[in-house]
Amino acid sequence: MSTRRKPITTSSSAIIANGTPVSPSNMSQPQKSPHSPLLPTPLEAVLLAIYPGTLVLGSIFSLLSPQTRAAPYDSLSQSHPADSAPSYFAQKKNIFNVYFVKIGWFWTTIALLLFIFTHPFLGPRGRIATLTPRRIQSVLRWGLATLWWGAVTQWFFGPPIIDRGFSLTGGACERLEESDKVQAKEAGRILTHAACRAAGGRWKGGHDISGHVFLLILGSGLLWFEILPVLLKRSKGLMTDRVVQSANGTVGSVSELDAAPTEGPGSTKVEKGDEKVAGFSVKFALGVAGLSWWMLLMTAAYFHTWFEKFTGLLVALIALWTIYFLPRGVPTVRQVVGMPGV
Repeated sequence: MSTRRKPITTSSSAIIANGTPVSPSNMSQPQKSPHSPLLPTPLEAVLLAIYPGTLVLGSIFSLLSPQTRAAPYDSLSQSHPADSAPSYFAQKKNIFNVYFVKIGWFWTTIALLLFIFTHPFLGPRGRIATLTPRRIQSVLRWGLATLWWGAVTQWFFGPPIIDRGFSLTGGACERLEESDKVQAKEAGRILTHAACRAAGGRWKGGHDISGHVFLLILGSGLLWFEILPVLLKRSKGLMTDRVVQSANGTVGSVSELDAAPTEGPGSTKVEKGDEKVAGFSVKFALGVAGLSWWMLLMTAAYFHTWFEKFTGLLVALIALWTIYFLPRGVPTVRQVVGMPGV
């Protein structure tokens, strides 16, 4: 005669979740995560490591190349004189530096906005003017990056952060030809690199954060973080491995807490035919990001000192972390700016 088993209820027995007993007393406790929401996944860490790796590679090349070591270097302009530059890319007036790097944020903006308003994952096909939540949040993230770019290189309640840092570390504008004390006094009042150059002087004496390194890393990083999660939706390192914290403190995969539905409005599902619509915008954005990497390598090889390149890297990474990693650990911020690919 068989014995009747007593039914199991959640009030008297433990619930098994992922092989771990969970009782009513600890059901509300946040689940442990393999890593912090504020840190990159292993794949993202590899992608980010490309930037310092590129700077190290270019700097090592500059030390090992006989032509580069033998070429004179002007520490004030952070470059080789045009008539003795060891390479075409070592000249400040090379076409890529003048028409790409100098206006790099323009190319980054065009590439990203073209992608945002043409890729079907972010909005309906054929209706580029429709402001979907994904498009709005992507534009907000671009806006935050643009504000940081402007504060560092253009204006920050007066001189930009780069020029403020130069002045705080002892730098000042020096006139090339000072005939009297009045000119010297006026030169001392010039607080920006652009104004100094316009006045016929030169920026001298302080630490000059590499604006090229900052711009190229921020711009290409913005494109990579926005585009790759959309293109590689099945990649664990860019999608399901991302960890976020919910409003109740639970930490888990983005696919468990924040993923959009797979069908219906707001669906992450993209028809195969629609994937070809944004082909040009994707190729254009990847081209801008790729050329940015190449010019970063050239900057590392031929321009600026080690420390100037390092501070340019650091200032760019601060912005990327704030825009793409801070929201993962702060739900209120994530609700506003969102996450790429979600």
